[in-house]
Amino acid sequence: MEPVLLANIHRSDSHTLSGYESTGGYNAYRKVLAEMSPDDLKDLVKESGLRGRGGAGFPTGLKWTFLPKNHPGPIYFCLNADESEPGTFNNRILMEEDPHQVLEGLALSCYATGAETAYFYIRYEYPLCYKRLTQALEEMYAKGLLGKNILGSGFNLDIYLHRGAAAYICGEETGLIESLEGKRAWPRIKPPFPAIEGAFRKPTVVNNVETAACVPHIVNRGVAWFRSMGVQPDPNNPRDPGSFGPKLYCLSGHIEKPGCYEAPLGITVNELIQEYGGGMLDGRRPKAAIPGGISMGLLTADEFDCPLDFSGPGRYGCLGLGTAAVVVMDETVSMVDYLHNSARFFAHESCGQCTPCREGTSWSLKMLDRIQAGRGRLIDLDLLLEIGDTIGIIPGTTICGLADGAAWPLKNAIRKFRGEFEDFIKQTNPDGYAETSPVPALHEIHGH
Repeated sequence: MEPVLLANIHRSDSHTLSGYESTGGYNAYRKVLAEMSPDDLKDLVKESGLRGRGGAGFPTGLKWTFLPKNHPGPIYFCLNADESEPGTFNNRILMEEDPHQVLEGLALSCYATGAETAYFYIRYEYPLCYKRLTQALEEMYAKGLLGKNILGSGFNLDIYLHRGAAAYICGEETGLIESLEGKRAWPRIKPPFPAIEGAFRKPTVVNNVETAACVPHIVNRGVAWFRSMGVQPDPNNPRDPGSFGPKLYCLSGHIEKPGCYEAPLGITVNELIQEYGGGMLDGRRPKAAIPGGISMGLLTADEFDCPLDFSGPGRYGCLGLGTAAVVVMDETVSMVDYLHNSARFFAHESCGQCTPCREGTSWSLKMLDRIQAGRGRLIDLDLLLEIGDTIGIIPGTTICGLADGAAWPLKNAIRKFRGEFEDFIKQTNPDGYAETSPVPALHEIHGH
């Protein structure tokens, strides 16, 4: 497909205002401020079917309509550039190589929602992004693209860069808002949702970087063009609004050419590996792949025909497309090691606010520590599955989705590779693997 979001990143001046404007940059912004009302732009994005690229895939235009009508203000807009999902770096590429594309999308999004103050929340570990965005904002103010009465339109907008506190949970929208307010990034109980009570208790929209970058292209090229790419709604699923527009995939792991690639929504894992990734590293056989960041679960090599749109991975027992960060594993990878690494990450990153998440991620890590150390029991696999099925917001026990992110790797790895886990336990703990009672009852301990 024709590159859209990555069309200009190979230019040496792609990060400058002059470079961006030489390729038509800010034409959409100028057109909207001169010719369209905020509601016109909101309707345009809604009709395009643009869905959030940060992980949840919620329809962007619909999210904007949740703001209270005729609110006297202020309304705030937060751009989520925390990007903490392992394997995900598409936002970093956009911010480093084409920051004005992101900022034009952010400015348009603010105009549509009535926000005159925007906070660009960027993870601390991205120093080059911070530098490039700082320079880009200075250029915008100097050119009159930010500030008061922008281009004589009467629209006012200020954008502030805010460096995050380097924690996974800061990417969750209410955790991000808490962090922005200078507090510990504990996610908030919803409702109220941010659209009603967000940053500083005011109506707030939180969108992702890649989502914002799509908006200028929708204005320039129209709804029909945007909807010509991707996957139509599933007729058997009335809740599926389809998957449209350009998409960035982060491809890493055991492949010849890892990188960030722009491809149509709906491309299969196998096509992505072969057409963009150059095939498996050293010609080895594939074993598994993570479809969209480790919180989405796992696909076996037999499932590489999975389409990478917002509904595809769900049909293969995964949580969803997530951030479209595809991590490929070859036949040499131990699923025990993979799951142990995953559990260690989520146990470390849990904020500890909800008992099922705090205890569940900790217990799963302790059991996997024990299995990896050669003291595992077969019943541990059922206990891990029980944890995976009972923590998270889907059972309704936690405030945010971190526990679900921890649960899907557990459920997928054990259910899809159970034989490998059982073999490992039997080989490393031949005398104890058959134990069936993980915790003896009190009367057994005391002999009553």
